[in-house]
Amino acid sequence: MSSYVLMWIAIVAAGLLAWATKYAGHVVPEAWLENPRVHRIAAFVTVALLAALFGVQAFTTGAAIVLDARIAAVAVAAVLLWLRAPFIVVVFAAAAVAAGLRLMGWG
Repeated sequence: MSSYVLMWIAIVAAGLLAWATKYAGHVVPEAWLENPRVHRIAAFVTVALLAALFGVQAFTTGAAIVLDARIAAVAVAAVLLWLRAPFIVVVFAAAAVAAGLRLMGWG
């Protein structure tokens, strides 16, 4: 089987899996979703997935862990958020720090 055919099989399978997941969300009994434990677990899963995404995007390049300008940008963003700066200010300041450090040759 060619790689082209395998790619289309993977695309169709992913589409069917997405459809099945959405369908399952519609057929789950309402009583299950109103359980406080389900709400608590859903909140924890959301935070865990966002933390994992952040960790992968901020601290890795390919398969390697790197410490570059992104670390300083995240630190600046964290401090500005702690000081309750407006979000757009946080984004621009972190981007400016990362760009400045990369311009100086770090990262």
